[in-house]
Amino acid sequence: MLHAPPRRDPALADATARFVEQFAAARANVGKVILGKDDVIFKVLLVMIAKGHILLKDVPGTGKTMLARAIAATLACEFRRIQFTPDLLPMDITGTNVFDLRQKQFTFQPGPVFTHLLLADELNRATPKTQSALLEVMAEGQCTVEGVTHKLPPPFLTIATMNPLDHDGTYALPAAQLDRFTMQLSMGFPSPDAEMAMLDVHLGGRPPVEELTPIIDRDTFLQWQDLVTKVFLSTEMKRYLVSLAGAMRSDARVLAPPSPRAMIMLARVSQAHALTQGRDFATPEDVRALAPEVLAHRMIVSGDEVGVGYVQSVLEKVPLL
Repeated sequence: MLHAPPRRDPALADATARFVEQFAAARANVGKVILGKDDVIFKVLLVMIAKGHILLKDVPGTGKTMLARAIAATLACEFRRIQFTPDLLPMDITGTNVFDLRQKQFTFQPGPVFTHLLLADELNRATPKTQSALLEVMAEGQCTVEGVTHKLPPPFLTIATMNPLDHDGTYALPAAQLDRFTMQLSMGFPSPDAEMAMLDVHLGGRPPVEELTPIIDRDTFLQWQDLVTKVFLSTEMKRYLVSLAGAMRSDARVLAPPSPRAMIMLARVSQAHALTQGRDFATPEDVRALAPEVLAHRMIVSGDEVGVGYVQSVLEKVPLL
């Protein structure tokens, strides 16, 4: 099975080596604030360089907001936060046209989505109509207000949060919304040692996130995203991805199988994963490392199996071509 490109590009190899060094530095920088969660930090950064969006489903107080702020500070990205509530309107997210008395005409006032990293806090507390305001933004990096389309400055990345315990005053996310999120992750509780260290770090006079200095700038981050697209994906690798999708779609127990968009996202994060390992070509191991987190939240599986366990079982059954 051929995974590596027939000829390696020296310039691409040099860019990959630089990326690995910078990515490790960015990961470590976020880890100064978010202690004991290196795997979560790694996967969130991975999704971001793959031009994806993250859904963090966890109880309050586990550091979801702090994670978003630490990443924004590390990447020198503009950061905005929206607290989703039942009375929030779509125009509160995308922006609206405001009448300018001086010019005697309507001008567009951009909403908080016009940023680089958006934290959509407690997304499921807003009404479906308000939630839908994010669909176009997350998929296409633009929003349409009163028939006029406005492009967002790249990069645009969303980290949304949900509380899995408190269901009063919440609205279930529709399948179309869930499918926009590349991964669903959980922060979880820290280990005892990490929580001890956290007390030392966070009980100081100044919030530790304010001490973080940028590791890269916005232009470098955009170069990271461009580099991901240059990672070689062989015909055999594409066939392996299609075989995975086919195995789940042909299984009668899967009531909602992964969409083509889901498989494209899985391919893209596999390319990003390969890049973090210092390779300019993807392998099935890259897919296997990420498939459960990418696919599970989009699927409905009947019986006793949950999404993550089912995806793991499919990975074990589908042969490596």
